[in-house]
Amino acid sequence: MAEKKIAVEGIDPRELYGTANVHLETIRGLFPKLKIVARGSTITLLGDDAEIERFERQFNGLICYCDKYGHLSKEVVEQCFSRGFDASSDSPQPSESDVILYGNNGTVIRARTDHQRSLVSSYAENDLIFAVGPAGSGKTYTAIALAVKALKEKEVKRIILTRPAVEAGEKLGFLPGDMKEKLDPYLQPLYDALNDMIPAAKLSKYLDEGTVQIAPLAYMRGRTLDHAFVILDEAQNTTLPQIKMFLTRMGRNAKFIVTGDVTQIDLPKPSDSGLMKAVTLLSEVEGIGIVRFDSRDIIRHKLVKHIVKAFEKNSDRNEKTEQI
Repeated sequence: MAEKKIAVEGIDPRELYGTANVHLETIRGLFPKLKIVARGSTITLLGDDAEIERFERQFNGLICYCDKYGHLSKEVVEQCFSRGFDASSDSPQPSESDVILYGNNGTVIRARTDHQRSLVSSYAENDLIFAVGPAGSGKTYTAIALAVKALKEKEVKRIILTRPAVEAGEKLGFLPGDMKEKLDPYLQPLYDALNDMIPAAKLSKYLDEGTVQIAPLAYMRGRTLDHAFVILDEAQNTTLPQIKMFLTRMGRNAKFIVTGDVTQIDLPKPSDSGLMKAVTLLSEVEGIGIVRFDSRDIIRHKLVKHIVKAFEKNSDRNEKTEQI
């Protein structure tokens, strides 16, 4: 019987092993012929040479995935050990249940994290969903993917994407151009997501026809939105009356998703933000889903998760200081 020690480098062993060692137990189940002992950042393997070699090769793929995306799930662990992971691609291949749609050039648009999957599941059960969490966690991107899928499958007749035009350090009056040109920078992230999912010519046609509409929140007043998939992004920058105005636009056969990050409020008085007040008021209403994302869902550059955590710790320290 051979023995091999593997050092876990580049990621937190707790992330790798999972809460209560859930990922480690999954790995052990996939290699019943090996004895796998994990102590801190060292994993000891006891068993046949060929089985140890196979484990090490696939384990390196798991490390690459965790390093690239900053999170693991049971499904990812199983996929890495059954199919392997190529760090230059989006492998392991997604399970069919995670695929939302196929975007431009066959790009797979899928739910990558547990909370993104929860958002997809909640969409199937609710007509209004609040998705709240940090930057980079895929809230808006997943919501837009669901909207494009609904449009393609003719579940809705149009997609409406909106954001409050709140100044985030810049003054609208000092920006060049007419009002549309002043507002477009606020709405550009929504265009970026759509460009991943709809061919440019078709998206242009949709925009011209009004099948896809992107507009600041103020343009929603007085409208009744029937047969539409409507997404309110950056909802932390709405007041309670504004978010009430938006939610009461909901018409027949409509789907609404509200996304926001309460750590990035740009209102002059952060206490005026209506997002979490609305979540609290509506939390027990049947037909309304609430999905809370966290730093484990962040799938941008791996540093983003550490940046978010650092700012969260600083915010906690400041709150404690103020209380003293």
